[in-house]
Amino acid sequence: MKCSKMEIRDLLKQNIQTALKELGVDLSLDDIVVENSKDPTHGDYASNVALKYSRNFQKPPRDVANLIVSKLDMSSIDKVEIAGPGFINFYMKSDSLTNIISRIIKDGDDFGRSPKKGIKVNVEFVSANPTGDLHVGHARGAAIGDAISRILSFDGYDVTREYYINDAGNQIDHLGESLIERYKECLGLPFELPEDGYHGVDVKIIAQKIREKYGDNLLEKDNPLEFFKLIGQELELEKIREDLKTFNIVFDVFSSEKAIRANGAIEKEIEFLKDHIYEDGGAKVLRTTDFLDDKDRVIVKSNGEYTYFMPDIVYHVNKLSRGFDQLIDVLGADHHGYINRMKSALMMHGYKSDVLEIELIQMVRMMKDGEEFKLSKRTGNGYTLRELCEDAGVDAARYFFVMRAASGHLDFDLDLAVKQSSDNPVYYAQYAHARLCSVLKTASDIKIDESGSLLKEHAELELVKKLSTFEDIVKVASKERAPYKITNYIHELAEKVHAFYTECRVIDRDNLEVTSARLGLCLASKIVLRNALSLVGVSAPEKM
Repeated sequence: MKCSKMEIRDLLKQNIQTALKELGVDLSLDDIVVENSKDPTHGDYASNVALKYSRNFQKPPRDVANLIVSKLDMSSIDKVEIAGPGFINFYMKSDSLTNIISRIIKDGDDFGRSPKKGIKVNVEFVSANPTGDLHVGHARGAAIGDAISRILSFDGYDVTREYYINDAGNQIDHLGESLIERYKECLGLPFELPEDGYHGVDVKIIAQKIREKYGDNLLEKDNPLEFFKLIGQELELEKIREDLKTFNIVFDVFSSEKAIRANGAIEKEIEFLKDHIYEDGGAKVLRTTDFLDDKDRVIVKSNGEYTYFMPDIVYHVNKLSRGFDQLIDVLGADHHGYINRMKSALMMHGYKSDVLEIELIQMVRMMKDGEEFKLSKRTGNGYTLRELCEDAGVDAARYFFVMRAASGHLDFDLDLAVKQSSDNPVYYAQYAHARLCSVLKTASDIKIDESGSLLKEHAELELVKKLSTFEDIVKVASKERAPYKITNYIHELAEKVHAFYTECRVIDRDNLEVTSARLGLCLASKIVLRNALSLVGVSAPEKM
């Protein structure tokens, strides 16, 4: 059993599969579970295969475990123990563990990256109305959506990041009306902000910009409202793009609701769905209960207006018509009822229910000095993404937003985010990377040994084992759309790096052979830590 380009756990699974086949039981690799041992005194890896499939042998699990062990290829295994009711614990030979180092160094930025799958995925996230600044709720969705995109891309998917511009609804009318009143204010004219308009300082600033660029006679236009709506949303969207760029997020596609609705797209969709539509009190209702929904949904009100669900159907059908195999929407938690109704609408087009996934993002509470705050001290309005980047830094903000499952509420501790100590998880991880860079720079005159053959210490082998699990963690995070699994891994890897640095003398000029081997481990660890941080959009500084 040679440990070359495959992860050790995969090789152990193959080894177990072969042993079982000799014993007359044919299992797929997916049926065999091999996990890292939680306690190093119980070995490096463990499997419950004997417990799980003892019925195939009609023997007690421990007897089955003994049969399996008798057929194993032991070339890379130091010893095997059977524990408890029938767990098989594997103690690996150190060279079988350390072979991973040379591959990590050879693959570099591509270590952990999967070959292209030929599957096109559209990830839509943020999609805030172009009527104001992005706030911290948008920021969490942005961080999670972009991290999902990065992880999927690294796992071999062809990913498109998409932002849907809601530029056809009443909110744009309210923006235009608010800008007109703020424009009047700039001119010194009487003004009155509409009750359902936008009263924030940002709208006032945009009105000033419009006056500076276009002059004082805009109210004399034939249709000033249309002008202010168009220019206002362009300026708001420009601001949103800049804020997202600061947050290290660049979208591939910005889709306009107005453009999606063009050429009678909604009317055509209603015609397509006519066999699933009935009338109720003058309203048109889509029979989504024929599929997954708990109740039917109105798509056209009795007054002829479309509900927001109707153009959303057109938009999702439009995305699929562009050749995407999978759609992922990252939305706020208040969209829970939206999931099955949209899946039902797409099933009316013949798509499978799982063509659309919706990741729901729970609320963020901003905390400072142990207390929640919601408003900006500068403007008195909601705390914005721009302010968060200035106060906490982009790296801390992105890391904190993804280090908890999207389905859980998040308390963002601003004091912790700026703290330069091991209590701050992003600082702790980045410091591990900077420490590795410092060691490698200090020993730049010493040749690096990539073989790992001289690594024998407990802290060294624990770090190697953690490096070897990176590829598997990426696949799990990709499959489960779970960026927090990457940050969990980053923290655990940083712990192993700091322990290795503390327990092992890395640079010993009186023992260059061991030093060379430890420098190889440093280089491999630096590569994996940098790759993992990149997956959540966080930088890997070389000095701190």
